[in-house]
Amino acid sequence: MKEYKIRVYDAILADKLSAHGAVLIRGAKWCGKTTTARQVAKSVVYIDEPKSRDSNILMAKIDPYVLLNGEVPRLLDEWQIAPTLWDAVRFEVDQRGSSGQFILTGSSVPPDMKEVHHSGAGRIARMTMRTMSLWESGDSSGDVSIGDLFGGKIEACKVKSVQLDEIAYLLCRGGWPQGLDMERRHALRQPFEYLKAIVETDIMRVDGVERRPATARKLLKSLARLQGTSSAATVIAADIGDGGNPIHVNTVHSYLNALAQMFVTEDMEPWHPSLRSKARLRTVNTRYFTDPSIAVAAMQVSPADLLNDLTTFGLLFETMAMRDLRSYADALSGNVYHYHDSNGLECDAIIHLDDGRYGLVEVKLGGEALIESGANTLDSLANLIDNGRMPPPTFKMVLTAVGEYAYRRPQDGVVVCPISCLRP
Repeated sequence: MKEYKIRVYDAILADKLSAHGAVLIRGAKWCGKTTTARQVAKSVVYIDEPKSRDSNILMAKIDPYVLLNGEVPRLLDEWQIAPTLWDAVRFEVDQRGSSGQFILTGSSVPPDMKEVHHSGAGRIARMTMRTMSLWESGDSSGDVSIGDLFGGKIEACKVKSVQLDEIAYLLCRGGWPQGLDMERRHALRQPFEYLKAIVETDIMRVDGVERRPATARKLLKSLARLQGTSSAATVIAADIGDGGNPIHVNTVHSYLNALAQMFVTEDMEPWHPSLRSKARLRTVNTRYFTDPSIAVAAMQVSPADLLNDLTTFGLLFETMAMRDLRSYADALSGNVYHYHDSNGLECDAIIHLDDGRYGLVEVKLGGEALIESGANTLDSLANLIDNGRMPPPTFKMVLTAVGEYAYRRPQDGVVVCPISCLRP
């Protein structure tokens, strides 16, 4: 049996189970939800198991409590196929009055929410699980901890040197657990198979709406070029349409909603700090793929292609950075936001913890000029914040693709850190 790799979500799941009757683990297909849940589950029912799928769905309607009987925590895998299980779990949690009773996993939201009558608030905690960060996959040395940065600790250190071609491979491979032990050529094919499943099956299965695979492919390619931006559906429609067969904006919205329901894409909310200036803050979300390899497959590029096109490489590296930062923020009880104001100032990521502390992050491939540019952006934003109404940032960091050292710049206190040495 393949050895289980520790996930940052193991501790999050344990914490939520200790405080709630049930935990819902949601996230993209193949990201490891079921495998992680099985590490703590004492019994399991696979709702989507081919030989019992129909009977499971029928039983969920006739007497769902039959499916809930078993040693706890009991795992209900792909519960959304039988949505009536949600209310049954919520009711059973109330009756038992104990924490850690059930784990529900699902790679999409239920297509028909009419069968769900209760939010589950107070009974069912939610946990969004992501594909593996470099720390989880063993591709980061973990020499620099974001938790330590929030504690004011940073010591200059020489880190494990990872070359740009290796970063290109890790980006194209993605954080899919099953790809870690494959030969490289096979691992690089996994995201293409994932994309194929999305456009040919999943995008219609998620809500029963018929959609054209060709349109889905074109839209995914457009999203790959536009990720990290707040491009409206009208922009995407113009990008994928043609003069003789324009795409209606409502069609674009339908496809975008389906991708979000499957956790293929994830929006990032804007950050709204207290500022000294009168700059207007942009209120539109930005959109990223949940794993950079999905964009790679949509654009049909390889590690060699990225090395020959550093602009595209930088775009997709930002997606990988956001995946890792979001996972690390989850481990620290925080969230990741972006900043963009009417004066054109943008900051790639703000890691904001629940206790109010926050760090500013700019993402760059590397090189002295790009690091300097990122540091200037961080200082510009930090200088705008009204420290009479909110504290200054706990740290400012330029996160790079490559580098031999992690260190704090003496002139401005900006931390420079390669992604291959970062951990929660």
